[in-house]
Amino acid sequence: MPTALVIDDSSATRMILARILTEIGYTVEKAENGADGLEKLNAMPKPELVMVDWNMPVMNGYEFIQNARALPQYDDVTLMMVTTETEIEQVLKALEAGANEYVMKPFTKDVIHEKLILLGLGAR
Repeated sequence: MPTALVIDDSSATRMILARILTEIGYTVEKAENGADGLEKLNAMPKPELVMVDWNMPVMNGYEFIQNARALPQYDDVTLMMVTTETEIEQVLKALEAGANEYVMKPFTKDVIHEKLILLGLGAR
């Protein structure tokens, strides 16, 4: 069973994303900020997918992506930014830092599923 890590400071968003991913067939770990996410990432079996919010205390999603991409063992982990940041500059900044995909909030289960299919990570 594939694993995913959901990093968001909103417990409601973590719960919603975890439910969507569980329904698709993932085992899900959750973290409440980027620093917590890096700790979980290093402690768990390497996930296929990390979904990370941009705006969080302690360490934001952009900083998390930079840190994760600096570690070669996570080169093949798909990083998806899930955020309210809609400015094209923010999208480009996240992609340049190493995000594989970008989903804007609010999202639906179908949007998440379609993005995963595009990335080769979702059952059709």
